[in-house]
Amino acid sequence: MTNLPPLISDLGLVMGAAAVVTLVFKLLKQPTVLGYIIAGIMVGPHFPLFPSVADTASVEVWAQIGVIVLLFCLGLEFSFKKLIRVGGAASITAITEVAVMLLLGFGIGKALGWAAADCVFLGAMLSISSTTIIIRAFEELGVKEKKFAGLVFGVLVVQDLVAILLLVLLPTLAVSSNLSGTALLFPVGKLVFFLVLWFVSGIFFLPTLLRKAGKFMNNEMLLITSLALCFLMVILASGAGFSPALGAFIMGSILAETPAGAKIDRLTMPIKEMFGAVFFVSVGMLIDPAVIPQYWRQILVIVGVVLIGQPLTSMAGALLSRQPLKTSVQAGMSLSQIGEFSFIIAAMGLSLKLTSGFLYPIAVAVSAITTFTTPYMIRLSTPFFNLLNERLPENWIKAIDTYSHEGQKVKTTSDWNKYLTAYLMQTIIHTIVVVGIVLVVSNIVLPAISNRENTLIIRLVTAIVSIALAAPFLWAMAIRKISPGVASKLWETRYFRGPLIVLQVLRLVIAFVVMGFLVHNIVSYTWALILLAISLIILLFNYRNLQRVHTWLERRFMSNLHEKELLDRRESGEHLTPWDAHITSFRLSPDFKGIGRTLMELKLREKYGVNVAMIRRGAFTIQAPDRQERMYPEDTLYVIGTDDQVGAFKNYLELHSPVRTKNILPEDELTLQRIEVLPRSALAGKSIKESEIRERTKGLIVGIERKGERILNPESSVILLPGDLLWIVGNTRRIKVLEKGMSKKTEELPSIAADIVIEK
Repeated sequence: MTNLPPLISDLGLVMGAAAVVTLVFKLLKQPTVLGYIIAGIMVGPHFPLFPSVADTASVEVWAQIGVIVLLFCLGLEFSFKKLIRVGGAASITAITEVAVMLLLGFGIGKALGWAAADCVFLGAMLSISSTTIIIRAFEELGVKEKKFAGLVFGVLVVQDLVAILLLVLLPTLAVSSNLSGTALLFPVGKLVFFLVLWFVSGIFFLPTLLRKAGKFMNNEMLLITSLALCFLMVILASGAGFSPALGAFIMGSILAETPAGAKIDRLTMPIKEMFGAVFFVSVGMLIDPAVIPQYWRQILVIVGVVLIGQPLTSMAGALLSRQPLKTSVQAGMSLSQIGEFSFIIAAMGLSLKLTSGFLYPIAVAVSAITTFTTPYMIRLSTPFFNLLNERLPENWIKAIDTYSHEGQKVKTTSDWNKYLTAYLMQTIIHTIVVVGIVLVVSNIVLPAISNRENTLIIRLVTAIVSIALAAPFLWAMAIRKISPGVASKLWETRYFRGPLIVLQVLRLVIAFVVMGFLVHNIVSYTWALILLAISLIILLFNYRNLQRVHTWLERRFMSNLHEKELLDRRESGEHLTPWDAHITSFRLSPDFKGIGRTLMELKLREKYGVNVAMIRRGAFTIQAPDRQERMYPEDTLYVIGTDDQVGAFKNYLELHSPVRTKNILPEDELTLQRIEVLPRSALAGKSIKESEIRERTKGLIVGIERKGERILNPESSVILLPGDLLWIVGNTRRIKVLEKGMSKKTEELPSIAADIVIEK
């Protein structure tokens, strides 16, 4: 009988223990992640009652693969465009919470007498909440449709990016006595450079590759291709000096922007579950259960910091971002645990021998306790808000309401700020692309083709190829017009002409200094000057060809970037103002008792306060349906209302049929705009019905602000007065057409063109 290799027997032991323990945890309705960790403790070297893993080194290799696959799948759920869409409120909330918890964790560690590296890693672990635990708790409590849930999801997206940044910076922070300043500048700059370079390159090439190969690519080929891309990026990230996990996350986030992203996510789910189990079991294997009783006081202190510090800092950040008090309290108390990223951070510290052995089991114990408390914290958020509302001074409540209400007003951005933003974005992105091209040619292509003979000729050819490839981007960096409309308006003001000229000259200097230094790395200084002089002549006399090439490249990039949204817009959990109103979608069951009845007969607005803003019926979309519109099986209703109104409507549907809920808006997305009725407006003195805003925007007036008072769901007979602020929910495209018509003063909208102001 042949001996079974230890790798196979150990893997069988790991998976068997994970299966048994997680089955028990599933029956107890507890997170399976904790079950994996318990299974790891059972098969680890510190628990003699059960068979132990023989070759821990092999299991650690499997665990590293598990981290790579886990981060790749997290990247598929991340999406950089999702990060952009979360908005300022979630960003401010997340940054406030992370910054304060980093400092608080470091301070707690110092108070406990720990080493500086342990304190740094403790702060990092306490600053990141658990996406898995929160989503599970929201689903169990049925609060995913609530407004605060959208803010929480946005915060989690930002925290994911911060966690990736921490994985890059923590080794430097832990070993450096200078925790701020130039010690952090290089790794941050290096990370930003490669993030932009990889993202731009990935979006330009990968969607096209997948689209071309999609005609003959089945599920198996797509899975193999996506995993191959994942490990290719892992190799590139490691070669650039980053962790393999970062490369996996970046590739996942790039693929998430492609139309195949959702399908890849589904295909990789079983692999993620398997290797994720191996990783979390390996986490448990590193834990010595005897350490936990020894540090129970420290564990309780850190649990208290998480349960109090995370909610309070998140509430403060939400209030700072002008969120209402109720939303801030609910979001803050939802973010009161640590989870998967904390494990990864702790494992990195242990593997790099930067942290003490006791920190790892403490992190796991804190995560286990806060996992159990999360549902209770969410349930207590509303009573806690009511308590604050009763106990806080009345002038405080009024100040918070006023501050929150002011946040709904849009701050205008000056033309100069717009121009500077576009200038910086174009300069930075094109500079990174040019540097990336030269680095690839000089560090990869040149060593592969160079030899001892004709070295100068090879280097000259390499330099010329680098310049040729970079020429379209050099043209864009140095000559291309930036925001022509805004620039023309600024040029009309004599005050801005000098700065505009300086910025234009600076662009030319940056372009040729960057290219000069880089080409100098390939050839001598003299040859670099000669080549750059020739390049300048070609650039000036070949202007139109370079413009055409760059325009084609830019269109290809933008087409790939937006391809997924054009095919299937996936706007999740979009929340609207004012008054805590937000959009939620419900699909009607064929068993719904209201099938065949009109909206007027159902009286949804009168009974539950919700407005049906849109109906999706198969391939058709009905914007702003009238009261005679009948309900049909499988209709998807997009309703707007407050948390209480949407909850009441959901209960009504559940009472009359099994309801299926979605949080995905269709391609014809809805938006909310605020229109101010000016004194000279043709709207003033007319009723809502006479204004014909509904017909022009295919939308609904869901609220009116009038002299500090709010009118929710106004009747069509309400007269519009000068100074009224009208909140309209409707089709984005139509409202944009309305806005464009207003700006051009066309005859398409004679009664309101140039008479109203739209604020976004």
